[in-house]
Amino acid sequence: MGYKRKTWREKLADKPGLPKVLKLQKSFPCYNAVHRMGADVGDDVVLVNPHEIVALMKQVPKGKLITLINICKTIAKNHHVQACCSLTTGIFIMTAANAEEEAKNQGTSLHIPYWRTVKADGSLNEKYPGGALAQKTKLKEEGFTIRKKGKNFFVKNYTRYIIEV
Repeated sequence: MGYKRKTWREKLADKPGLPKVLKLQKSFPCYNAVHRMGADVGDDVVLVNPHEIVALMKQVPKGKLITLINICKTIAKNHHVQACCSLTTGIFIMTAANAEEEAKNQGTSLHIPYWRTVKADGSLNEKYPGGALAQKTKLKEEGFTIRKKGKNFFVKNYTRYIIEV
């Protein structure tokens, strides 16, 4: 009997044991990013279930944007800790994007406007379905101006559009 590959929607399901609060250690894969957000060794860091991340992504209306850092800061505040793991948050953001496209390909929708979630510097996410070019198309359809710098695409003046959720 062969292995059945999980669908993106199955991968988006909540994980047993999460949310979990850990003490930040330098050995954590997300240490550098979490440290740049203000957390220090020994601070509480939360790892959350995907539904918390998706709920925040769904709150971003047309014409507005959110970043992974905004999502992490909101989650940390909601859990009364100093930070949230940016690595697992990023993975769940990418999983949500793929789950949304999977649903659309099957004639339904999860109503996750994932293309409105940009990187911390306003750049587009090459890990989204169709890569940064597909995200660029969706954002341009919503009226955003996209600039190319080197090999990356950026939302022009992206900080004007960031919302707090």
